[in-house]
Amino acid sequence: MEVGEKYVKEAKKLAKLMVENDYDLVWGGTNKGLMKVMADSVQKAGGRIIGITMEMLKDDRRLNANKMIIAKDLPERKALFLKRSSAIVLLVGGIGSLDEITEILEYKKHNIHNKPVVVLNTDSFYKGLKNQLIRMEKDGFLPKKINDLLFFADTPKEAIGFINKSL
Repeated sequence: MEVGEKYVKEAKKLAKLMVENDYDLVWGGTNKGLMKVMADSVQKAGGRIIGITMEMLKDDRRLNANKMIIAKDLPERKALFLKRSSAIVLLVGGIGSLDEITEILEYKKHNIHNKPVVVLNTDSFYKGLKNQLIRMEKDGFLPKKINDLLFFADTPKEAIGFINKSL
C-alpha cells in the first residue's frame, strides 16, 4: 500500500531540515513506507541514519544504514529508540506508531525522560489524537498539561523549530 503524496512531501521536508540542523535519523531500520522516504531523504541530503530493528524483522532491514542495531524484541527496540534519540517525532502512521508514541508519553508523564516529543500533524491526521488528549486533560486523566508532554506541529519547520528550542 502506498501512502499519499502529501505525507511523502512533508516527510522529505522534515528529513532535509533534520540534516540542515545536524540531526541524525534514528528509525525502525526498514525499507518501507514513510520511514523509507525519511531514510532515503536524510541520506540524499548527506545525513546519517541509525536503524533499530528487531530479530523477527531483520531480513527486511535497510542494508546501507550508517548503523543498524538488531534488538531481540519490541520492548528492547523501543528502549533503544528512547536511549538513542534526542527528540521524538511522530509522523503519520498506523497502530505501531500509536503504540510507540503512547509509550513515550507514558514515560514522559512519569519523568523517565524529558525529551521533546513532536507530533507532525500533516493534514490534521492526528486531530482525533489531539482531541482525545484534550479530553483526557479536561476530565482529569492527565497529571501533566498536554503542552508539557508533547507539541503538535502542522509543518516540518514548526517541528524542527520546537526541537531546536527545546534542546
